[in-house]
Amino acid sequence: MAAPRENVNLLFKLYCLAVMTLVAAAYTVALRYTRTSDKELYFSTTAVCITEVIKLFLSVGILAKETGNLGRFKASLRENVLGSPKELMKLSVPSLVYAVQNNMAFLALSNLDAAVTYQLKIPCTALCTVLMLNRTLSKLQWISVFMLCGGVILVQWKPAEATKVMVEQNPLLGFGAIAIAVLCSGFAGVYFEKVLKSSDTSLWVRNIQMYLSGIVVTLVGVYLSDGAEIKEKGFFYGYTYYVWLVIFLASVGGLYTSIVVKYTDNIMKGFSAAAAIVLSTIASVMLFGLQITLTFALGTLLVCVSIYLYGLPRQDTTSIQQGETSSKERASGV
Repeated sequence: MAAPRENVNLLFKLYCLAVMTLVAAAYTVALRYTRTSDKELYFSTTAVCITEVIKLFLSVGILAKETGNLGRFKASLRENVLGSPKELMKLSVPSLVYAVQNNMAFLALSNLDAAVTYQLKIPCTALCTVLMLNRTLSKLQWISVFMLCGGVILVQWKPAEATKVMVEQNPLLGFGAIAIAVLCSGFAGVYFEKVLKSSDTSLWVRNIQMYLSGIVVTLVGVYLSDGAEIKEKGFFYGYTYYVWLVIFLASVGGLYTSIVVKYTDNIMKGFSAAAAIVLSTIASVMLFGLQITLTFALGTLLVCVSIYLYGLPRQDTTSIQQGETSSKERASGV
């Protein structure tokens, strides 16, 4: 009976990865469309805030269905959310770190001609996984991680002459910001994975805890970034059906991302995100007339090869190790 159960688990993981990849690709294409076609651009900070609210309501609905009846649902909320300020604070950490990451990424984009160095978050996430979750990666896995990083950089590479407007930039500040953003990305993702896998608390309870703090953080961001303009133009300024589609895709993608982190790991999430970048670029070629370049083709090849190499049979790295050595490792050391 073990083999069929393992096959079902594998199929479930593949399904979650596939859905996350497709949703992320659709989100990227829809976002590109809204940013190129809408005459009046919406406030991205408000869109992020609304996304957090929708994810919260979806998680509450799924938790209600999971608990089975209203009494257990209320008890779960009372015990894990309203009555657990410590747990809420624990889940506020990734929200705050992600906020710092987003701001550092924006600062880096403003001070570097090519912020593709942000893709160093892929090996950084792998390093955080090893250090924080006490896992090990084989040499082939490390090679595939760096190959993926290089592939994504090539896929997103744009020639320097494409930038016609000269803007005063501070490369040193840009590299400092990108270093902080990369570290924040790796730490926040792996920290959330550690919290998810270190207890039997429901995934949807954890999501509710994180999205509550996320709403607070994003509201602060709305006020600090666009507060004055929003007072003048309104919270939903520039919103169209396509903007709501982007928000919906971001919300669904966020939920599937948490499922992928729960049942696989952050490294697999990175591979899925890379595949989504390739798919969205191919879709943009067909929809927006973008041209396939040699660097894109080479980058796509590297991404595909890295996914294949990382997926080769290996030791399971999707569960947290407690530091103990397996009997096989002890035997090999004798």
